[in-house]
Amino acid sequence: MELLIRNGFVYDPINGVDGEKMDIAVKDGKIVEKVNERKARKIDAFGMMVMPGGVDIHCHIAGSEVNSGRLLRPEDHFRDFERKTAVTRSGVGYSIPSTFTTGYRYSRMGYTTIMNPSMPPLEAKHTHEELSDTPMVDKASYPLLGDWWFVLEYLKDGKIEECARHVAWIITSTKGYAIKIVNAGGLEAWGFGGNVQSLDDQIPCFCITPREIIRGLCKVNRLLNLPHTIHVHTNNLGKPGNYITALETMKCIEDLATENKPIIHITHCQFSAFKGGDWRTLESGAEEIANYVNAHSHVTLDMGQVIFTDTTTMTADGPFQYTLYELSGNKWVNHDVETETSAGIVPFHYLRKSYVHAIQWSIGLELALLIKDPWKIFLTTDHPNGGPFTSYPRIIAWLMSRKAREATLKKINPRARSRSLLPSINRELSFKEIAIMTRAGQAKALGLKGKGHLGIGADADIAIYNLNPETIDPSKKYRIVRKAFKRAAYTIKNGKIVFKNGEIVKHLDGATMWLDVKVSEPAKISEDMRRRFREYWTVECENYPVTENYLEISQPINVEAKV
Repeated sequence: MELLIRNGFVYDPINGVDGEKMDIAVKDGKIVEKVNERKARKIDAFGMMVMPGGVDIHCHIAGSEVNSGRLLRPEDHFRDFERKTAVTRSGVGYSIPSTFTTGYRYSRMGYTTIMNPSMPPLEAKHTHEELSDTPMVDKASYPLLGDWWFVLEYLKDGKIEECARHVAWIITSTKGYAIKIVNAGGLEAWGFGGNVQSLDDQIPCFCITPREIIRGLCKVNRLLNLPHTIHVHTNNLGKPGNYITALETMKCIEDLATENKPIIHITHCQFSAFKGGDWRTLESGAEEIANYVNAHSHVTLDMGQVIFTDTTTMTADGPFQYTLYELSGNKWVNHDVETETSAGIVPFHYLRKSYVHAIQWSIGLELALLIKDPWKIFLTTDHPNGGPFTSYPRIIAWLMSRKAREATLKKINPRARSRSLLPSINRELSFKEIAIMTRAGQAKALGLKGKGHLGIGADADIAIYNLNPETIDPSKKYRIVRKAFKRAAYTIKNGKIVFKNGEIVKHLDGATMWLDVKVSEPAKISEDMRRRFREYWTVECENYPVTENYLEISQPINVEAKV
């Protein structure tokens, strides 16, 4: 099908387009220079805003932990639901929606690509079955490798190239996309009932430190030439004073940054930006982190913005989830995934009147507004940890409108309000900056060359919003922006109109992207490795890899490694 989008205000930061009135031509699922105007289907986008389809770099939407969360919280099912239509299936869930519901809701907001950031390699098959069951969007997943026994052993012995070959095998075998590190070393320590407190603590049985894991996997990532940097959930996440650990994590690989580009992504940084000695003295460390990021080019972040709502927290950081269970007293799940990682799930409610929760709400926005370059920080809630992804339009409104922030500040805990940096920040983000933080920047950080822009040859993933940037009333901007981004006028996926005027009009199965990493000497499945699988895993080595039949639409990306 040929498609012509006419007269829209186009925001395409990768190609330097900032609100220009332009036409966008689409043919065979790609952006093209021109189409046959007589034959092409036309969309009149006069008075509307046209952007690339949204990209979410970090959202927990599939896999064993998400499914466990659904089982743990039947009450979440009844809070929100999707009705069956002639095109769509019914579905349930507010903070942890069912697979089809997840795809529909992202599409409704104009999103077309989402990344699941936490996949235990052992449970990759389950994860891919759920990803394949999530329609309307392209997706990928990051295997958890920071506490994987083989990785720890290779790094302990300084065998970086051997480790790189093994990681290449794991990523290809699990059909993964990036190296994910969660509380480096802390998850292995959790198997012994402990944790790590600093980057230089020794991990039980392995004689290696979190610093060595992070640096080692950063070197591995470079050798493998992966499109995304290491994706790091910092140590001491969720603890007062942890902004120091976050800064040390960024600093510990400074010397590895030989080029002027990112080599580490700190995810849901709000949870890693706490000052203070305890919960009573908690303060924001956003300014210190922003100052560092503003002065260095080797780091990107995402927000992990907190929303005042009931939600479900889930992470591979088992010790943190145990702490959250102790703080909240809520029901919980804590799970050790054999030799690989851990996991925890705790329902949670963020309250405006809670001093700690209000400080957290403020920190996420402070990070986004104090970091000068929007290519360095991206909009997320760490769905569902800070709140459901359906809250993104509200966050966009807070970022674009000081008036909107002030309205919420009036409702939060008075002591938290007095300590917030937000009243001193006048900055209001532009539509171009929002397009970077929700699309172009995330696609660039992920190395997705066909996503996040509207240049010739790009994937025809497009969002059109019923919002005229020339006539918007500044006094009503908050409500207008939030309403427009909550429900796109059109969402176009692979050149096909899938969402229009409030309804899904076409069901589409998006692709699962994964890396096929080519090394000069592939890792050999040694007899020792087979023996360990028999002794320590519940599956045989031969049955471990994910075959492509687990993927509804497989989209391998070839990567030529430097090892």
